[in-house]
Amino acid sequence: MNIVRKINDELAIAGQITLDQLQQIADEGYKSVLNLRLPDETGLLANEQEKTELLGLYYVNLQTKSEDINHQGMLQIYQTITELPKPTLIHCDNSIRSAAIVFLYIALKQGIGFEKALQKVINIGLISD
Repeated sequence: MNIVRKINDELAIAGQITLDQLQQIADEGYKSVLNLRLPDETGLLANEQEKTELLGLYYVNLQTKSEDINHQGMLQIYQTITELPKPTLIHCDNSIRSAAIVFLYIALKQGIGFEKALQKVINIGLISD
């Protein structure tokens, strides 16, 4: 089972979640799930959106590849995260994309420029340039 890592009071990250984890996420008070996975990735939870919404959580799937994390794409992701009810779980296949996205989101929210934040994400090895 993948570990859900709480980043702050608003955001947590994980790899692909299971149905049991989805129930636990709802029980722990999370309000929304942002899935970054693409439909061709293996190990997806079948009918994840439906199962998430049946638990009373908001669900968004923003299909994002690591190589597609750029200024324009991040603006859309930033806006989506901003609008989602908190706390929010952001997940992908192994939590690396999720970590990169959360790092960039927090940096942008703190007023750090995108290019500087992106370089930090690259430097720590979450994505490659």
